[in-house]
Amino acid sequence: MTVKVAAPQTASADTRANGHSGHETVYVDEYVDGILDPGKPMLGPVRDGGHIVANTAPGCWGPMITPEIRGGHEVTKPVAVAGAEVGDAIVLRIKDITVTSLVTASGNDQWMEGRFLGDPYVAGKCPECGTLYPPTRVEGIGPTAVRCANCGADATPFTFTNGYTIAFDGARSVGVTLHQDAAETIARDAKAYAAMPEKSIQNSVLTFAPHDLVGLVARLRPFMGQLGTTPAIPLPDSHNAGDFGTFLIGAPHEYGITAEQLQHRTDGHMDVDAVRAGAILICPVKTAGGGVYLGDMHALQGDGEIAGHTCDVAGTVTLQVHLLKGLNLDGPILFPVEEDLPFLVRPLTAEEERRAAAVAAQWGLSGLEASAPISVIGTGPDLNAATDNGLERAAALLGMTVPEVKNRATITGAIEIGRHPGVVQVTFRAPLEKLAALGLGDFVRDMYGIG
Repeated sequence: MTVKVAAPQTASADTRANGHSGHETVYVDEYVDGILDPGKPMLGPVRDGGHIVANTAPGCWGPMITPEIRGGHEVTKPVAVAGAEVGDAIVLRIKDITVTSLVTASGNDQWMEGRFLGDPYVAGKCPECGTLYPPTRVEGIGPTAVRCANCGADATPFTFTNGYTIAFDGARSVGVTLHQDAAETIARDAKAYAAMPEKSIQNSVLTFAPHDLVGLVARLRPFMGQLGTTPAIPLPDSHNAGDFGTFLIGAPHEYGITAEQLQHRTDGHMDVDAVRAGAILICPVKTAGGGVYLGDMHALQGDGEIAGHTCDVAGTVTLQVHLLKGLNLDGPILFPVEEDLPFLVRPLTAEEERRAAAVAAQWGLSGLEASAPISVIGTGPDLNAATDNGLERAAALLGMTVPEVKNRATITGAIEIGRHPGVVQVTFRAPLEKLAALGLGDFVRDMYGIG
């Protein structure tokens, strides 16, 4: 990643003065067919400082059992940001995330051999008539209910190895996994219980009525599994990341790429549980307009999403958008809410600063470094590669060496797992003067009251 610092700034007044107008609010209830394509029209544009309000469809399992959807998810149609050019960055303040689903279902998956071409997330195929991306219909309930509309064969590319149906309380604060009778009752009216958006085309996973876990209670804390900007080349939405993206290298289907082309990703598919209401996410612009998209809302998730999937839900999301000129990012950076920061990263208290100042004075130091938290996203084919990627991105962003970032992440930070096999957060305290020079000072002050 290279960083170009040419007086970076939020550009609300400047972009409008230069003729880049945009809408105050863009409402989104349209979805892509699974492919993020920079050559296709975007919604908007939204003005710098304006808002995006979206109704998102469930991710993962629903699209995974709908082979007509080609990306493994069903994300919103991208929204252009007025004045956004390649090399800029788009700042997303996550104002609100609200779960609308009453119930969802999920679990660990198993690929169904003979039902896909190279990749079950991207290129589903009917095992009998051989149709690629076959349209389907739902007949009854259970794991064989998704049928090819052409020949009637069981056409889902995935099944559960262990799955559950989970119902939420009215406040969306807890969920309880259900027994077979309840799961099957819900399956008969699956889209209503899922609160499926009207323009979504996915089959609801509730139709499968999984019920291996019964009576387990889980806390809800929703976040966005997909939130980011459009890649520079057409990519399946779930593969816009350094781990899933490697499945595309040399793939036999039409969306196969070379290893070099993977650099055009924007890592919008992170599954980082800190991408939740109150946080600030900063995304690279790799195509004109940026193309902000979102989806794959998770009601809850432990670090790593180790089952491969979690409680995907429909919901509503409100974002405020800002444009940063001249910040040439390779991947996203995040300012998490303070509660989500590891212990060592949290801003110093007044008492800690007092004690540190006393130590500094005792040993003749002229002062203390003013620092603030930052979390740099790294992705790769495995967690080691993802960590290296995050360290390199952080070093390039801040003009440091990788060894310095390693030290900072060790004594004032942590390496946090977003998704297994290959998404991490490199989180640490960085010099405030360097963050300010990059145009990030206002966001640091808003988040942590520093500076």
